Amino acid sequence: MNSTTLLHILRIVILSLIQILVCKHIPLQSGAVQYMFLIIYPVGLILLPLQLPQFFNLLIAFACGAFVDLFYQSPGVHAGACLWMMFCRPLILKIFEPKSGYSTNQHPTGDSLGLFWFLQYAAVLMLIFFIAYFSLEIFTFVYFGEIVLKTILSFLVSMFFIFILQIVISPKQ
Repeated sequence: MNSTTLLHILRIVILSLIQILVCKHIPLQSGAVQYMFLIIYPVGLILLPLQLPQFFNLLIAFACGAFVDLFYQSPGVHAGACLWMMFCRPLILKIFEPKSGYSTNQHPTGDSLGLFWFLQYAAVLMLIFFIAYFSLEIFTFVYFGEIVLKTILSFLVSMFFIFILQIVISPKQ
């Protein structure tokens, strides 16, 4: 196991633990902000190497989502949302691919491809994650307005923290 693999595993574990131990207990669901949820752990999945085969991306996404599901008492909701996000990742990478293409040792970070590129890439994937997450959580389109409201508000608050996280930590490969 090389140091890059260890770094990615450690990043996913740390972000999942922060999600479970800190973000889950931040009281955003009271009063006027009852539709906001702070979810940042998918960033660990978003930052996985570009050359990693899709099978491993999906396997890691399922394991990470299932681990978070254990602590949220939401069987399959996080795992399903992570799987949808990582299933769409190759298409999103193709859409945002630079004209010169990706190099073999490039990573999808703000440091490697630019902060604007990273924010676009992360925003689309997080939007896919939240749509899948709230659709699976509610599991009916009768509450379509609630799904949209939760998606938009949670997306905005989570992207703010992801932006701060990317600037502060700025993982260098």
